Amino acid sequence: MSKIKLLRYLANLGYGSRRDVLAMFADGRISDAAGEALYGDDVRDHDDIRIDGAVLDPAPGLLLMLNKPTGYTCSTKDQGRLIYDLLPRRFRQRDPVVSPVGRLDRDTSGLLLMTDDGTLLHRIIAPKSKLPKVYRARLANDLRGDEGVAFAAGTLMLEGEKTPLLPAELEVLSAREARLTLHEGRYHQVRRMFAAVGNHVDALHRERMGGLDLGDLPEGEWRLLGDGDRALLFSR
Repeated sequence: MSKIKLLRYLANLGYGSRRDVLAMFADGRISDAAGEALYGDDVRDHDDIRIDGAVLDPAPGLLLMLNKPTGYTCSTKDQGRLIYDLLPRRFRQRDPVVSPVGRLDRDTSGLLLMTDDGTLLHRIIAPKSKLPKVYRARLANDLRGDEGVAFAAGTLMLEGEKTPLLPAELEVLSAREARLTLHEGRYHQVRRMFAAVGNHVDALHRERMGGLDLGDLPEGEWRLLGDGDRALLFSR
């Protein structure tokens, strides 16, 4: 925890405005781990702070994995169901906010990373990282058999773009299902790639980023990622 006073620290964690948090102090709701009352100008380690006897939400610099269902939008403001509906409500109020690392469109499910660490976010999405992302696609039409060659060539152009795609690897799973590994992240890239070879994606699921997969995380659930997970993310 940085050396900032508890009043500001708790407000930044999303527990309310400074006025709201000040009222919590006045009501004696904020204490240390031993139960001693704390005050707004105190400075304490994150793990030594309790609110109503409960430990705090994760400290700043968090990274989490969400198994995103279809029907949810990666936004704080759009209408309808949002990914933030699947997280603790305060996560949307944090400063800095817990943001998605890249996006999955509303009709795409699977592995979504979220963080409040801007440096980490940019490290993951930076084009030079070429972090592999693995998708499983269910298609409207049978595969012809030449899609893998087209995707691997490094010459495929998407409509409206001027730079060819980086080579991508296609694994055929069945006549209408395939696994595709990308090393970049363009807008609706998987759907547009299959459209470029005359097919249509009916369902899309992200299985893996870097060396990190969903494991047994249920759909709609999330978990914090530790140092080991972070190292796995950047492994090849």
